[in-house]
Amino acid sequence: MRVLVVENMAKTELGQVGTALREVKAEIEVRRAYAGEPVPETAEGFDALVVLGGEQSALDDAAFPYLPQLAALMRHFGDSDRSVLGICLGSQLLARAYGATNLLGEAKEFGWHDVRVRPEGQSDPVLASVGESFPIFQWHGDTFTLPDGAVHLAENNVTRHQAFRVGRAAYGTQFHFEADTDLVEDWNRAFPQTINRLDPTWLAEYPAHARRHGEKANAAGLSLARAWVATIRQGEARAPSDEVLEEAC
Repeated sequence: MRVLVVENMAKTELGQVGTALREVKAEIEVRRAYAGEPVPETAEGFDALVVLGGEQSALDDAAFPYLPQLAALMRHFGDSDRSVLGICLGSQLLARAYGATNLLGEAKEFGWHDVRVRPEGQSDPVLASVGESFPIFQWHGDTFTLPDGAVHLAENNVTRHQAFRVGRAAYGTQFHFEADTDLVEDWNRAFPQTINRLDPTWLAEYPAHARRHGEKANAAGLSLARAWVATIRQGEARAPSDEVLEEAC
């Protein structure tokens, strides 16, 4: 199993998604697009794609000119029946790839917040793994409309489109289910000034937040990660993809 991972910002890591991929001995290839590493033009040679978060918006093409190509790549993977996972910025790019509208600054959340699984999500192979609701880490200001034909999987009172699926296994999650408490604590150390602007009390009160939400959020995140990894089809197990990919291009 070969999985392409695209990072859009330093200190964005696979976290629990990486744990689930290592459990199945996946080969992981990381491209640090924000640092100038090239994004492939096609899905050839990979079974799945993960696109992680970042500080930029999904429309920030002037500062990050690789974004249109990355959005197109996500669609190539999805249209060729390969599994796709877009987290936070990655979900916004997946929505863009499938023709939705990106809404900048319209859904600001930070910290652990509850997410509700919609009826459609309760029968979904990935979202069904976490029951009707779960706490999970959030760090975003932007959101998006739902792409035409997408399945709306999860929501909360701040962000209507917390999770969606296009096709068989192209998933976008606005929430950071990869971020267990270890990764959140890394972000606390790496981005204290940014965090203080978002929530001046967060760092001082973090131990209490972690006691209240950390264990449940960690468990939910790992369940989601394992369930998404289970959607990955290898090689000939995928539907024939070359013609689909040519049409998508």
